Formats: sequence, structure tokens, C-alpha cells
Amino acid sequence: MRQAADHLSAKVGVSTACRVLGVPRCGVYRERHLDIPKQPPTCRALSKRALSQDERVKVKSVLNSERFQDASPRQIWATLLDEGTYLCSWRTMYRILDADKQVKERRNQLQRPAYKKPELLATISNQLWSWDITELRGPVTWTYYYLYVILDVFSRYAVGWMIARQESAQLARDLIQMSCQNQEIDKDQLTIHADRGAAMISKSVALLLSDLGVTKTHSRPHVSNDNPYSEAQFKTLKYRPDYPDRFGAIQDARGWARGFFDWYNFQHHHTGLGLLTPATVHYGQAENVHNDRQHILQTAFDAHPERFVRGLPCPPELQKAVWINKPNDEDALIKNLH
Repeated sequence: MRQAADHLSAKVGVSTACRVLGVPRCGVYRERHLDIPKQPPTCRALSKRALSQDERVKVKSVLNSERFQDASPRQIWATLLDEGTYLCSWRTMYRILDADKQVKERRNQLQRPAYKKPELLATISNQLWSWDITELRGPVTWTYYYLYVILDVFSRYAVGWMIARQESAQLARDLIQMSCQNQEIDKDQLTIHADRGAAMISKSVALLLSDLGVTKTHSRPHVSNDNPYSEAQFKTLKYRPDYPDRFGAIQDARGWARGFFDWYNFQHHHTGLGLLTPATVHYGQAENVHNDRQHILQTAFDAHPERFVRGLPCPPELQKAVWINKPNDEDALIKNLH
């Protein structure tokens, strides 16, 4: 078919020949193209103005030398020219680097170190506190009241709380000072952890903590799980069945919060505390309550052992150590425990 199309196209043209024979023109042209022998690539003659291979190697070694490895070709060209040396134009320097795919940012720029992850341990009450501020919706849109809460990390006991109309460093300072006085905190006894809100990193709060002998730590920027206990407590608060969509006035918010914190501290059996209440753990009653629970379970087991297929039941244990960002390194764990 190809030969017939070629023969006929010599007389009537390719289009007419293809139409008469019923073959596509593209197929004819494609076959003609395949028959053309490929010519070997021709070597382009090297310009007389081009650098020799030895010169290119010398230029590249200068560009990548320890002296110039952080400088751009323009800076290198100007520096060498001031020293009386000319190797080539700075455009040629770029071409030499580009041949080896080395055209990239060469400047020695500032690289800030990553924030260190806070690794905080609490083994007793009033050793580590966590505090944060959350918004409570007011009576109309874009109206908020601000709830400040200071939480003991080991016992989850709310040692201080306050509701105000604004987020203020001075109010936070007053709350921290009052909470430390109520809990009789000594110097170098306590660490207070917070995120990086304006009130948390304020100078007035920092000076107060310094005066009280309290160590302060902060979460890493944009890392929500560096302050997990305060965040979890706020979730417990806002998921209460009687938590309103909005508070009609700040007095309503304070009245509701007063009842909530009384329930949370003294009635809420916390799953992270072996189902003990925060007040029980905070004030050192955990061991007595645990023993009483064990005694009751022992009595129930003695009365009907057949009902306990797994043997004598035991109440949940209280954690001996509570971490914010528990380290993975065993050596770091041992160091912190000691």
C-alpha cells in the first residue's frame, strides 16, 4: 500500500492518492520518515574564546574553595578582580556551576535551631503546675469572657482559677501569686509550664516567678500537645452536660465555674488518677483511699469468689510519675528520676 501510494502521489499528489486508496496521509509520511537514515550527531566545534578544560577545572575549584564556598559568583568575581586576578566573567562562572548542577543558594544564612522539647516530670503535688486561658462565649457574637486556670499536673487539682473580661498579664500575675500563697509554695519548689500567649510570656509574670523562686517553661510555638493537661481540663469543662452555649453575663460564668471546679476537684473520679478525685491525690489521701478500696474488693471476693473468674480484683493504681513529653532515652529517664 505504501508503494502504491508513493507511485500514485508522484502523478496526482499525496492528498489525492491517499483519498483514492483510502489510507491516512499521516501513515504515509510516518513510513517515509522511518526510512530516512539517522545522521550521527555532529560535534559542535569548540569556540576559540571558550575556556580550556584545565581552566574550567581551576575556576570550579576556586568557586568551591573554603574561602568562596558561601559567596555568589558576582562576589567572587569582584573580590578576585580587586586582588588583581581575572579568571573569567561571572556569567561563565554561573555556566560552569550549572554544568554540574551547583547553581543554588550559596550564602551562609541564619539557621535558627529548633526549639527544645520541654520534658517535665512531676512525682508529687505542687512540683509542676500548668496554666492556660480559654475563651467563654458571652451573650452576643464576638463577646468573650476569659477563664484562667492553674492546674497541678500530678494531681490534676485546679489550684487557682479566675474569670475576667480581658486577657491580662497583670491578672495572670495576681492569680499566680495568690495560688502560690494558698498552696504555701517555697522557693525552688515549683515549675510552672504554659504556652506562648501574650500573658504567659509577659515581663510582669516572668519577674513575679523570679521573685517567688519559681521556674518557668513554655511550649514550643504551634505545638498544642506541649500543654496537654490544661487542654484536657478545658475539654472536660466544655463537654459538661450543663455547659451553656453562651453566658448571659460574667456573673453567670463565674457562678457556673464555681460549681464546676467544686465538682472537678472533689467529685470527679479522674481516669488518669486511678479513678481518684484530684483533691484526694493533691492532699495525700490517695494511698488510704486505695487501701480502703482494696479492702472492700477483698470482702466482696471472699463472699463470692466464683464471681471473679480472674481472681482477686485490684483497684486502679495511681501513676508514680507524670510527664509532659516523656523522653524516649532511658538514660534521660533515670537522670530525671534521680
